[in-house]
Amino acid sequence: MKAVHFGAGNIGLGFIGLLLSRAGYELRFVDVSEERVSLLNERGAYRVTLANEEAETTTVSGVSAIHGRETERVARAIAEADLVTTAVGLTALPYIAESIAKGIELRLGGASGAGAAGVAPLAVIACENAIGGSTALKQHVYGYLSPALQERAAGRIAFPDAAVDRIVPLQQHEDPLQVTVEPFYEWVVDRSALPEGYPLLDGVHYVDRLGPYIERKLFTVNTGHCSAAYHGYLKGYATIQEAMRDEEIVALVRGVLGETGAVLVRQYGFDETEHGHYIDQIIERFRNPYLTDEVVRVGRSPIRKLAANDRLVRPAMLAQELGIGTAGLTGAMAAALRFDYADDPEAAELQRSLREQGLSETLVRYTGIPAGHPLHDAVTLAYEALGRLHPETGASALPHKPERHDA
Repeated sequence: MKAVHFGAGNIGLGFIGLLLSRAGYELRFVDVSEERVSLLNERGAYRVTLANEEAETTTVSGVSAIHGRETERVARAIAEADLVTTAVGLTALPYIAESIAKGIELRLGGASGAGAAGVAPLAVIACENAIGGSTALKQHVYGYLSPALQERAAGRIAFPDAAVDRIVPLQQHEDPLQVTVEPFYEWVVDRSALPEGYPLLDGVHYVDRLGPYIERKLFTVNTGHCSAAYHGYLKGYATIQEAMRDEEIVALVRGVLGETGAVLVRQYGFDETEHGHYIDQIIERFRNPYLTDEVVRVGRSPIRKLAANDRLVRPAMLAQELGIGTAGLTGAMAAALRFDYADDPEAAELQRSLREQGLSETLVRYTGIPAGHPLHDAVTLAYEALGRLHPETGASALPHKPERHDA
């Protein structure tokens, strides 16, 4: 079996590539880093280390790579593949869509092919930290396919959505291909979108309704992680692990996850006790002493994290509609607004808006929460309260301290 994976970064190597190799796939990476492509082809292997006491290390072998600019080679690899996966980031999906489309066209016999009869089915799975990643990728790919090719692809080429979860911290290895990852992982795929009889992967959890699992992960792992980062930043902690040794921050994170958990239980019918255990598991993952995860890495891109459909605002709006308290979520939003990290372009833009446009207009612009809405008022009060608690972290006052954040 052959797999093509876009993105030889930390998630690609340490999560998706590792699982595909374990499942017996001959793995070919596509990446734009000349160094990584060259090393993968030269060595044909790389190492993945678990962040635990034993520091277990696995060598992933039998791999190769193609540079993303070599679109014809990429297309031929896709035409011959049994599976295509991505871990490049949602914003990069449009840039790989043309190569995937060319591969599908070759697979289906070209623009003038007679049909898809006898063509082996192919799944293209976007393993991105987003809702509907594969659906978005399909739209980009189909923009390069004629209506006739789209019709021939139906039933043969599938784009099942997926949810992926594994913490991969900032890497500090001399070897560009070595990756350290946490022991926990979860890869959930929408089984209902797969072609009939398509082979299932060991280590993947297949479900017929993916939406609840995507939001469970987004509202628990991602919401909790960024909440720890923003509150930890305000208290001067360099890493998530340091922040999670502070019981006050742990209590704040638990408060947030209690609110999102109540939303998930009400919205999707998750078992309340089981979800409580899931929250406990997430808290322990954040505390993992064998990980070193910088708060500025986890908190980066606050504009994206404060977007209306993302990890803070969406669960807060749902909670408001369901009559569930939002003190933790609005506190986390306020802390995100005070994430004044000069080296992050989104943080710098947010602080500039706060200085020039004020809090109310900034809230409306970046979160979509209208003035006068109860959440707008609650975030405003929480923002002001954080200013009293941490007066040195005003909208433009917190300096970049490289000696703390680069430790």
